[in-house]
Amino acid sequence: MKPTKPTIVCLIPARSGSKRVPGKNIHPLAGIPLIAYTIEAAKQSGIFSSIIVSTDSEEYAEIAREYGASVPFLRPEEISGDLAPDIQWVEFSLNKLKEMGKIYDCFSILRPTSPFRLPETINRAWNEFLSMEGVDSLRAVEKCKEHPGKMWIVRGKHMVPLLSISPAEQPWHSTPYQALPEVYSQNASLEIAWTRVVFDDHSIAGNVLTPFFTQGYEGFDVNRPYDWDLAERLVASGQAQLPKVKNNI
Repeated sequence: MKPTKPTIVCLIPARSGSKRVPGKNIHPLAGIPLIAYTIEAAKQSGIFSSIIVSTDSEEYAEIAREYGASVPFLRPEEISGDLAPDIQWVEFSLNKLKEMGKIYDCFSILRPTSPFRLPETINRAWNEFLSMEGVDSLRAVEKCKEHPGKMWIVRGKHMVPLLSISPAEQPWHSTPYQALPEVYSQNASLEIAWTRVVFDDHSIAGNVLTPFFTQGYEGFDVNRPYDWDLAERLVASGQAQLPKVKNNI
């Protein structure tokens, strides 16, 4: 008898208070609300028991439902600000779902600002997560573009390296990028974790993380006006692919 795969719920955060690009999560990209691409990628991946959008806006909720996601509750205002940590809305969502009798083994956070994350990306990440033993979570990363070995903390008229662990004879700030240790930065495309890390540890990641290396434009993040312009050019030129979207109307 084949072992049963763990159940997983998709959580898509879409608060309404974006400052850099007002209405960011529903702003059109290639003529379609941004959030629709993430909902469609989640649907086409076929791995989720439920696709839940966490938002504080009834307008966003309406759009999310049009494209096939569920919005069974709105996020309270007190955990919808730009300084609210992710654990607050994730914990709130999983607890509300639990009250409704919906309990899942795992959850995945898919942020709308990564429109080039495809169904295949999600499936690849899920299979990698399932293949790992003893991990709490998986998080998308990519090789850093700006190396922290060349970053500084400014104190008045002086500055000191952010990282003080480089060798004195050849400090990293004076070393070519190619010769520096490989460093990866997280991107916004996806996270997967066991729900126990939320309920038991009050964390969205736990203590043991495994990397998911995004490829091409999978980790591309649209957050500033420049990013939108570039995303539109990538789509128009065929350099980057968006999930094919059909709404439910």
